[in-house]
Amino acid sequence: MSTTHFNTKERILGAAEELFAIHGFSGTSLRQVTSRADVNIAAVNYHFGSKENLVNEVFRRRMDDMSEKRLKHLVEARQAHPGKLEAVLRAFIEPPLALTLDRQHGGAAFVRVLARAFAEKNDGLRKFLSDNYGHVLREFAKAIAECVPGLPKEDLYWRLDFVAGALTYAMADFGLIKRPAGTSEKQHCEKAAQQLVRFAAAGLRAG
Repeated sequence: MSTTHFNTKERILGAAEELFAIHGFSGTSLRQVTSRADVNIAAVNYHFGSKENLVNEVFRRRMDDMSEKRLKHLVEARQAHPGKLEAVLRAFIEPPLALTLDRQHGGAAFVRVLARAFAEKNDGLRKFLSDNYGHVLREFAKAIAECVPGLPKEDLYWRLDFVAGALTYAMADFGLIKRPAGTSEKQHCEKAAQQLVRFAAAGLRAG
């Protein structure tokens, strides 16, 4: 792909991500995207084919990298701390939370888009995420099962689903606890990760 085509595609993805974060998926039109990206509708059709595929590619751009980091950290955690639940949970929680610090490259905007995906019922997007990234969740479920061997499979998936929801909530910064004065965003993010790991571990171990 030429540099011009790459830049055009990235401009469209960046514009769509910003608009989806503000207006949601159904509330954003392709006309708004083309206006924000300063391209014509033909460019969107050439690179993405449809609005649904554009939504999917906004997620793929972030989720591929995040999933790779999660799985890499999981391998390292299982090697360095076999059977340690907290190490597995850090591998699951820390890479997504790190996105909240990425303002220069739009990671913070994607966090809001992710929150939209949970809030809006979009069956096509949910299927896309399940088909392309469900294996990541299954790998973590397998690792957690090794750490909590007495937990029934159904309970494991319920609780992992709740952990994922709590993680999305923490990423979107919806909560009552705001960053204290004198605390950097990085420090606040690390604190959130520590607290969420402790919370998730206690929930997964509960009888």
